[in-house]
Amino acid sequence: MAEKKSPTSTDDKRALIEANHPMISLARQGELVELSRSTWYYTPATEPSADLQLMRQIDELYLAMPYLGSRRIAVKLSQTGEAVNRKRVQRLLRIMGLEAIYPKPRTSQRVPEHKIYPYRLRNVAVTAPNQVWCADITYIPMPVGFMYLVAIMDWYSRYVLGWRLSNTLDGQFCLDVLHELLAQNKPTMFNTDQGVQFTARQFTATLENAGVVISMDGRGRMFDNIFIERLWRSLKCEDIYIKEYATVHALEIGLAHYFQQYNFERPHQSLAYATPAMIYDGGAGRGNCGQLPTAELTTLPPPPTTTATLHLTG
Repeated sequence: MAEKKSPTSTDDKRALIEANHPMISLARQGELVELSRSTWYYTPATEPSADLQLMRQIDELYLAMPYLGSRRIAVKLSQTGEAVNRKRVQRLLRIMGLEAIYPKPRTSQRVPEHKIYPYRLRNVAVTAPNQVWCADITYIPMPVGFMYLVAIMDWYSRYVLGWRLSNTLDGQFCLDVLHELLAQNKPTMFNTDQGVQFTARQFTATLENAGVVISMDGRGRMFDNIFIERLWRSLKCEDIYIKEYATVHALEIGLAHYFQQYNFERPHQSLAYATPAMIYDGGAGRGNCGQLPTAELTTLPPPPTTTATLHLTG
């Protein structure tokens, strides 16, 4: 009898997952067929290619000049030969999760029922690993569609402790990575912006139950969380914009490689040219900086840089 082959392609793996299975959760099914949650949920965007290109340009402008509003973004695009009106820019900013009026992600829009905590880091000396962790979400453009990325960083060492991808701004992906990290270690204080994912009761209760003090940036003050904002700039300029990952799986591999390099190989001037891992490990051991096992990281080839069209179903 011929041996049954394991599914290898993303489509084959997706076909094996039963969304409404009465006994096995989606997360467990994904583990069994080695398919990540973000890949299962991902569907290509229906935005026209011209809009996707504009969104890429807007993202680059926002990264370089986060203080620009929709009016000035439209002017800047027009100066590069893109005839675009302000209303179109505002619509695309909403899709991307960026706020046109001030330099904070649209994810920082408040929900009246959610408690907002004060910013507790002003004039506080951060002197050791795990004294303060911080988190933020950013938009990741792809040749077809886009994803959202959350990362949690140790403030003192700049070590990226964990990250997750999602195709929606649902807060579950933020909660997933938080639970994973708190199972290994915990900070004294946790700082975020006022995004609905971070002000949600499930998220804040998880921190409070772990005995962690919660701090939140002042409204519209992106520089209260400056270190993770710098991480986004480095990631996009050095990796995302250059490699233009064609699939979610390629993006996941690329991010795992990037964060591995960022943590263990990249010297930081602000750390006296030490790497984040040197500073963090010297204090308390390391977190889990990737969704891929270390063995897989060491055996995988560099992620592809193709700009081929993404074809996913389901």
